[in-house]
Amino acid sequence: MTHSYDRALPRAVRQAMPMARDVLVEVAKQHGVCIRPIALRRFDLITGKTEIIDVPCGATLESKCPPCAKRNRQLRMAQCREGWHLDEEPTITPDEPSDEQRRLIESRADIQARRDGAEKAGEDTTELNALIAGLDEEINAAGMRGNVLGRSRTKRSRSTRRRQDAPDLPKRKMTHTTLGRTFKAPDGKTYRPSLFVTLTLPSYGKVRDGVPVDPDTYDYRRAVRDALHFSKLIDRFVQNLRRVAGYDVQYFASVEPQKRLAPHLHMAIRGTLPRAEIKQIAAATYHQVWWPQADEVVFDGDHMPVWDEQAGYLNPATGEVLPTWDEALDAIDADEHAEPLHVIRFGDQIDVQGVLAGTKDADQCIRYLSKYLTKSIGEAFDGGQAQRDHAARLLDALRYEPCSPTCPNWLRYGIQPKNAKPGMHPGHCRGKAHKPDHLGYAGRRILVSRKWSNKTLAEHKQDRRTWVLEALGQPNEPTDPHRYIWRPVAAGDANIPPLAVRLLRTVAERQRWRAHLRALEARAGGQDLSAIEDLGRAA
Repeated sequence: MTHSYDRALPRAVRQAMPMARDVLVEVAKQHGVCIRPIALRRFDLITGKTEIIDVPCGATLESKCPPCAKRNRQLRMAQCREGWHLDEEPTITPDEPSDEQRRLIESRADIQARRDGAEKAGEDTTELNALIAGLDEEINAAGMRGNVLGRSRTKRSRSTRRRQDAPDLPKRKMTHTTLGRTFKAPDGKTYRPSLFVTLTLPSYGKVRDGVPVDPDTYDYRRAVRDALHFSKLIDRFVQNLRRVAGYDVQYFASVEPQKRLAPHLHMAIRGTLPRAEIKQIAAATYHQVWWPQADEVVFDGDHMPVWDEQAGYLNPATGEVLPTWDEALDAIDADEHAEPLHVIRFGDQIDVQGVLAGTKDADQCIRYLSKYLTKSIGEAFDGGQAQRDHAARLLDALRYEPCSPTCPNWLRYGIQPKNAKPGMHPGHCRGKAHKPDHLGYAGRRILVSRKWSNKTLAEHKQDRRTWVLEALGQPNEPTDPHRYIWRPVAAGDANIPPLAVRLLRTVAERQRWRAHLRALEARAGGQDLSAIEDLGRAA
């Protein structure tokens, strides 16, 4: 319906007016309200009541949902702060298995026995294999870690002898601790310093303002291969760090993009080592990628492998079956002169800072660790057209680069991908690494060791919620986890109000919350309680 005062305004003026729906979304963002909530139906088994509950989407990127991304960033900052300078050993005691977990393991044993029997009898086990796969997913979803059978297959053995071009590292006897050294000042005060380390990748060519000075000589192939395998290099660094330190070093790290769009690492380390040793460890750390060679193009254009239901992919000219992934690796194992596809190392730029708990430096490092967590690697910088062209060249170099054993790009180099299936085409990989938002890096953006804060992320979230409720004087009674049954609501369900109505309700709730905070602040004699409000948004 168009109001009379709308019709009275010139068309250009009306078009310049913001849409009411857009204003609502901006208001929701200001109040920390999720702008794309997920509707779930909750059944109360005690009262029999059914209601629709809006659950935040939980997005970690600002481009999807700024309030949820900010909430996640604040939660990660709290997790980093709480675990960085622990002065007592964290103790992790596994929970007692529940009846449901026992039932799942018993079902797994029964199906495994049936599968083994069918396999011995030469019967088809496809259906039983599918049941086992589904049950293994249920086992992990029920709160159990790892695989029931441990390693599902024998791991390929590689020589552990270090490369000739990599220096050896000292190795200390391991002690069963996660705490670093302490130092006593002349006044008797004890200090427990920790480290903040930044590690980068090597140079691929001279850059200025984040873009190559000469794109033609910039080593884009090496840049994308380093990005693809950067997470493995980080794992190697942690292994070497613990061997040299002699204790179970704990860390909180974030992978963020440099202005040149290469990933680099910020790492908060509990405890301290000499700066020279950290730099020595970084210089001696490398990761070898033992994959088939992917430098010589075998199939291109219209001359591509064809699929055969029985044999897999065939050479279209000769009908010869292409080597499978396992056969290609067997060939590498059998060749004593084989070289790895790629060797990745850190660059020369290594920054090591000592940090004390509760200092401004510690707070600044935590903010730095989480600076770009709400942005993807591909969108962290907007350096204009020159940087967009640089990103396009990276994507172009990445297009045909194999990102994993299952990547369709292996067909281009005459190898059948692992678990090959029909319809695979080089240059059309759907893997995370090939997406523009990731620019080759498919690993996790946040890396946290198991004994960092002695809490899961869910427990940190509950701590923040408890703190806020106590500050507001609200009850915080534990909820029986077996009281409710949650079910997703189908799209188009007539019982769900429009999104705008749901956002309005949640904004009104946050306004009441804010009014309560102001009243609390007034009773506190004007004390600034903005921190409580920030925590409230993150709870």
